[in-house]
Amino acid sequence: MQPSLFLTPMRQAAPLVHNITNYVAMNVMANVLLAAGASPAMVHAREEASEFAGIASALTINIGTLSPEWVTAMLQAADAARGAGKPWVFDPVAAGATAYRRKESQLLLEKRPAIIRGNASEILVLAGEAGAGKGVDAADSVAAAQDAAQALAQSHGCVVIATGQIDFVTDGARTAAVRNGHEMMPRVTALGCALTGIVGAFAAVAKDPFEASVAALAYYGVAGELAGRSSRGPGSFAVAFLDALMAVDGATLDANAKIDLR
Repeated sequence: MQPSLFLTPMRQAAPLVHNITNYVAMNVMANVLLAAGASPAMVHAREEASEFAGIASALTINIGTLSPEWVTAMLQAADAARGAGKPWVFDPVAAGATAYRRKESQLLLEKRPAIIRGNASEILVLAGEAGAGKGVDAADSVAAAQDAAQALAQSHGCVVIATGQIDFVTDGARTAAVRNGHEMMPRVTALGCALTGIVGAFAAVAKDPFEASVAALAYYGVAGELAGRSSRGPGSFAVAFLDALMAVDGATLDANAKIDLR
């Protein structure tokens, strides 16, 4: 697989990615998408979210800072995106932390996302199993969530991504492991949330959400590896990572991507 076949068209199209995300992630996510070559928008008011989702190239929904009005906007935007034939990506942040999150996550699942991207504990919870998350952090290994991810993909007809040291992607039939990344990435807040936007940007220009997801993960991980070469800690890594997202070209991506397809 050549992930550059997705990176290059994404940059040429500069897709408009509509993100209903949490307060912590908005600035980081917008900068990440701009550095990658996409066009970010943060629109969460229920009075306009569904209308905007219809004109965007892709929608991402992140439940990090839930509120009843935001949930209404999320559900309406998901309906609008599906109605317009646009992919939408669900990021179930801390889905198992409270009963409220579990309930709203199930309502969003009913809106049939094209892609679900979460950590291992979040994926286990969505699949109806007992995830051991600690707030927004995973306490389960990606390996432990692989069967749940495949079952979730099959039951909801979508692609499921479980991210961790080695990322796992499945559409219920095909699977992939992506081994790119850097140990500093979890030390910078909202980089996981921002990855959901990158997945949305790649999905916006691809016919196959599975391959788009794999390519997006490889691209993000390669940028992390490049940033890690020059950083001294989380602060310098955050800056270097934005620079690396812009610097990674198709040749660099294909040469450094570590993808195992099955």
